[in-house]
Amino acid sequence: MIKVMIADDHKMVREGLKNLIEFDENISVIAEAGTGSECISKLCNILPDILLLDINMPEMNGIDVSSILVKKKRRPKILILTVYKEIEYVIKAVDIGVEGYILKNSDSHELIRAINCLYSGEKFIQPSLIPFLNAKLVGRDIDREKINFLSRREMEVLKLVASGLLNKEIADRLCISEQTVKNHLFNVYKKIDCCDRTQAAVFCIRNELVSPNI
Repeated sequence: MIKVMIADDHKMVREGLKNLIEFDENISVIAEAGTGSECISKLCNILPDILLLDINMPEMNGIDVSSILVKKKRRPKILILTVYKEIEYVIKAVDIGVEGYILKNSDSHELIRAINCLYSGEKFIQPSLIPFLNAKLVGRDIDREKINFLSRREMEVLKLVASGLLNKEIADRLCISEQTVKNHLFNVYKKIDCCDRTQAAVFCIRNELVSPNI
C-alpha cells in the first residue's frame, strides 16, 4: 500500500485529490495539511511514502517546505502540485532536488502514474511542463562538450527521459531491456554530471534537445 499525504490550503481540493487517489486500491491517504508549517509538524510524527505538495500555501510555501525536507535522512518523496504560471517555482524545485512535478489540471490517471513512479524510485516531470521549462531555461549555458560525449543510443534515452517516459516505456519504445535502459542512464548521468532523471531532463530541456510539445 502506497501511503500519501496531501498538503494544500483548500479543503475541497484536498478532498477531491483524496477521492481521486484512493480510487486506486493500492494507494491510501494517511494525512492532510492546510499550511506549510502544519505539513512539517505532522511529518515529525508520520512518514508517508509520497507527499503531494501544493506550491502556494500560507505560512510556508511548498518550496520552503521542500527545502527543509530534502535535508532530512528519512522523508517522503515530494510530488509538487503546480500551475503553468508558477514555472519559476518549478525551476527552484528542480534545483532543490524535488522528485516530481505535476500540473493541477492533470487527470486522475496521470496523477496516479506520477505517484507510482515516485514510489518505484523514479522521478517524474509532466511532459506538458517541458515547453514552459524550456522557455525559461534557454538562456542558460549550452553544454555542447558534454553532449558530444553521448552515444547515439544514450542521446535517444536522454530525449525520451525528457519527454516524460519511464524506464519500462523507454525499453518498450527502443526494443531493449529495462536493465539496458538503466545502464544507459547511468552512463548519461556520468557524462553530463547529473544524479537523477529529473536533472537529466532539465539538462536536455535547457540545451534544446527536445522540441516543445504540449
